[in-house]
Amino acid sequence: MTIQEYIAAVPEDKAAFFERLRGKIMENLPAGFEEVMNYGMIGYVVPHSLYPAGYHCNPKDPLPFMGLASQKLSITFYHMGLYADEELTDWFVREYSKTARHKTDMGKSCIRFKYFEEIPFELIGELVKKISAESWIRIYDSRLKR
Repeated sequence: MTIQEYIAAVPEDKAAFFERLRGKIMENLPAGFEEVMNYGMIGYVVPHSLYPAGYHCNPKDPLPFMGLASQKLSITFYHMGLYADEELTDWFVREYSKTARHKTDMGKSCIRFKYFEEIPFELIGELVKKISAESWIRIYDSRLKR
């Protein structure tokens, strides 16, 4: 499946929000990351040209960093920096709580948006640009790579 096919398959009730969120990600995506289909969703990765070792779980895959998925009940944004950096997570939760009417629905690296009209597009843009590809490689090598 291509990125365009994935977008075309997003249900109508969330399509405009999904495309706007993808646009905000692309607008703020630091140099070095590439948008690809990855793990059945749109992914933002460090390509092998910058990180030849690839992902430790499967070195044939580029190093993942973010993902964007349309799921049954939500639009889900994955950001590995939230998993790797507690200060970044604290910042995001604090900033998100300033605008949201509902509690942040988060996992270790994911943010599930069930109320599409409450997606904090500008905040996601800020989050996206906080970690460069080079910084993510350093974080990955020092904290996550086994």
